[in-house]
Amino acid sequence: MMADNIEHVISYWVLFQRFHSPALGGFAVISHWVPYLFLAGFSGALADRFDIRRLIQVGMLLFMAVSVSWGLMFLTHSETLWVAMLLLVIHGLAGVIWIPASQVLIHQIVTLEQLPSAVRINATGRYLGFLVGPAVGAGLLLVFGPAWGIFVNALIYAPLFVWLIDAPYGRTAPGSRAPRTAIASFAEIWSTMRVVARSHVLLSMTVLIGAASFFVGSAYQAQMPEFARDLGHGRADFSYSMLLAADAAGGLAGGLLLETRGLLPPRPRTAYILAMLWCCALIGFARVNIYAVALILLFAAGFAELAFNSMAQALVQINAPGEIRGSVIGVFSMSALGLRTFSGLSVGLLGASFGVHNSLALSAAALLALYAILFAGRLMRGN
Repeated sequence: MMADNIEHVISYWVLFQRFHSPALGGFAVISHWVPYLFLAGFSGALADRFDIRRLIQVGMLLFMAVSVSWGLMFLTHSETLWVAMLLLVIHGLAGVIWIPASQVLIHQIVTLEQLPSAVRINATGRYLGFLVGPAVGAGLLLVFGPAWGIFVNALIYAPLFVWLIDAPYGRTAPGSRAPRTAIASFAEIWSTMRVVARSHVLLSMTVLIGAASFFVGSAYQAQMPEFARDLGHGRADFSYSMLLAADAAGGLAGGLLLETRGLLPPRPRTAYILAMLWCCALIGFARVNIYAVALILLFAAGFAELAFNSMAQALVQINAPGEIRGSVIGVFSMSALGLRTFSGLSVGLLGASFGVHNSLALSAAALLALYAILFAGRLMRGN
């Protein structure tokens, strides 16, 4: 995840400097997440069928290939729009292959009682990558430049790839039912969706995360160079990396605090409250014009996002039927990650017309209103 975020820092910066296009920033979000929308259900089913280690390794190879391709393009000063768009799409394909598999892998490492803690620790590690990635990315950008910096980044994926060659987890479980086909059919994915719809917990958490992804997602990260410029810190220096890292720092702090103190056990109602607090922090960030206050609000947003995302994910994994756990996680990923495609429209493409500050504030406000309605319905039903 650190390497993933280093690539974002370097590639987003170069693309912004080369094209100065909020619309391209929006496409970066759309192309990154649309593979999850159409393929996460199928890749999740692959985790029920094949060796999880090999699926993750395929993702790592694609990530390395994309970083090397960015480096060659920057080194030769041959940045073209269509090549940049293609690399962004391949990066999304790498993610959709490895992320559902990595979530299923958790169940082969811990017991059911340890699962909520394991999910939160895993999410905290992901936020650590978010935190370290921008700082390391900015350092590579300053010391080596964009081309050689992103070449170095390709090597960071190698340790996980090597460890997975003979990792003690991830093999197909002995005695597991053999699938009829190597690739899941659409009918099987539809059947998994019906299982999710019949479970109150699975459905409510899928809707909670899906709505966050649809309205906001991570689209504002792709637009961070413009936010930094408007806050008076538009150069590729430490202050810019601080903006990128503040959200992740909040997530890391949230994970460490909640895990060491054993706070906030997973409950659907708690997840909705935390999600509404996240919306409020993002609205404040979009409207503020003071750099220090913007950092504080991003930190608070990261804290709340870690808490409600890991809580929703833990509830889904606990309540997913064991024989189709990968497929359920794939459907959850379609909602949690695939619907981020549309946040590129709301925050990115609309930002080209109305400004990224207005588009983020309006998107977060609409999401807050939706959560308030859903939460009031839960209170009226008494759950």
